[in-house]
Amino acid sequence: MLPDQVSASPRTWIIQALSGWHGRAYKWRRACTLVLTCIAFTAAAAELPSRAAIASAHPLATEAGYRVLEQGGNAFDAAVTIAAVLAVVEPYSAGLGGGGFWLLHRAVDRKQVMVDAREMAPAGIALSQYVDEQGVPVPNATLRGGKAAGIPGVPAGMVHLAQRYGKLKLRVLLAPAIALARDGFNIDSRFANVARVRQALLRDGINTARIFLDNGNPPAQGYLLRQPELAATLEALAEHGRDGFYRGAVGQSLVSAVNAAGGVWRAADLTNYKIIERPPVRFSYRGATIVSAALPSSGGITLAQTLNILEDYRIADARDPASAHVVIEALRRGFQDRLRYLGDTDFVVVPIGRLVDKKYAHSRAASINPDFATPFDTLMGSPLAAAKPESYNTTHYSVIDADGNRVGATLSINAWFGGGVVAGNTGVLLNNEIDDFSLGPNLPNIYRLLGSKANEMAPHKRPLSSMSPTFVEDDKGVLVIGAPGGSRIISMVLFGILDYLSQTKVDLLKILTAPRYHHQCWPDVVEIEPDSFSDSWRASLEAKGHTLKPANRKWGNMQAAFKSKTGEAQAASDPRGFDMGGY
Repeated sequence: MLPDQVSASPRTWIIQALSGWHGRAYKWRRACTLVLTCIAFTAAAAELPSRAAIASAHPLATEAGYRVLEQGGNAFDAAVTIAAVLAVVEPYSAGLGGGGFWLLHRAVDRKQVMVDAREMAPAGIALSQYVDEQGVPVPNATLRGGKAAGIPGVPAGMVHLAQRYGKLKLRVLLAPAIALARDGFNIDSRFANVARVRQALLRDGINTARIFLDNGNPPAQGYLLRQPELAATLEALAEHGRDGFYRGAVGQSLVSAVNAAGGVWRAADLTNYKIIERPPVRFSYRGATIVSAALPSSGGITLAQTLNILEDYRIADARDPASAHVVIEALRRGFQDRLRYLGDTDFVVVPIGRLVDKKYAHSRAASINPDFATPFDTLMGSPLAAAKPESYNTTHYSVIDADGNRVGATLSINAWFGGGVVAGNTGVLLNNEIDDFSLGPNLPNIYRLLGSKANEMAPHKRPLSSMSPTFVEDDKGVLVIGAPGGSRIISMVLFGILDYLSQTKVDLLKILTAPRYHHQCWPDVVEIEPDSFSDSWRASLEAKGHTLKPANRKWGNMQAAFKSKTGEAQAASDPRGFDMGGY
């Protein structure tokens, strides 16, 4: 950590110095030794009495959230501030040009709701803009430029949270992000690595090189990144609420920039954007109550299906080879139904009741062969050609305040640096979430996810997502957990749930550092983290017919917060997130 990032507060210095390992207790000791290691810091934090906890993907966002709590704000206020700061310090992950979901629990009346701020397709969208007459996708149409961008929801979501659930003024909540955008911050190694990987996009993009590159080159760690145009947009949002983004000069610049880059936005697409409060998906698993994201997130339904199937088995350790086989088969069936049925319920009828029904899960569990994998073509028909994977990203944070209010938020612009368009002089980096729609049968997106007619694009429709902010409540307390990672989000959160429920004493770091594997029905391979599973483990699964594929790097950047029944809280961040392994 560079000297000019050090705050006068010892707590702030430690948080910043430990970067990706910054989960810690709310009321931290004011005097800290400078020789603390990351592990010692996190372990000590878990032992200290506390009443609130925050975990996010960046120490500056975490610290800003704690400061809001210290100022008298609640978890919902902190959630607004964290989202705004992440838009500044993690622009490649999420921001004002993206969307996402906030899962809320209000302690005073135990209200639980999902705030749907997912991007929305513009009114002028048409499949012919993305697929030619032969049914072949137009190269990069859903990934680059104006046509790739959906109408952003994050600004409206932040205003909604502040006005309906928060205690502090929006200007107070956005002030930390405005200062960081205006005055700048020193980028960390993760930012530098992402910019290096995406340098071609940044060089060729619209207004991206002048903001995110250093004289045409990827910036090095420690580079001071200033974003005055983004600061001005945040100030307009702080001063005028949602009208400061969706109308006026900012709204006009957004529409002009998108259409100049090939898009079809209209002013009415922005002014008509609506936040939707949806009942979350709620289900039980072995005595625990689990609350997760509703459609247009596929996370809650797919998690419910997978865990309902697993109730028919005794899963003590999801990484034991025999249990891993069953978990893979349960994920296979959950993702199969994701492919077949799931989409925006404002446009299509989804048989949610049946999909999350335990009797249905029991019938699906009965189809699992304990000795052999179920081939894809047995479930779905003929196999498909492999799709080329691309990099992608999202961000997640978890907040629990002293009163027991809690927020799990997963926000995204989809691929690293979205579609490579910064809109005019707004400083807003736009998403490429149109890629999350299904273009047709057997045409996977960048996550190699297939879709059906339920997720085909249409004006004003919201694309299906895998973002899965989740609450898990049992006799120990409540866990708030989530992650970035495209389709792997669902399997990561699944493992987080299983690992948490297997513990008698909560060890968040153990949950976040455990090795991961992933299966999503198609491609018919099991992705495994490199150097994480033994030869005998691999041989056992291969003997059952599973095709294993080691990934290039470890994945995930999970953020977890926990509050016990006695009121003590702790938080932790996935160490993978500090380097490129978080993606």
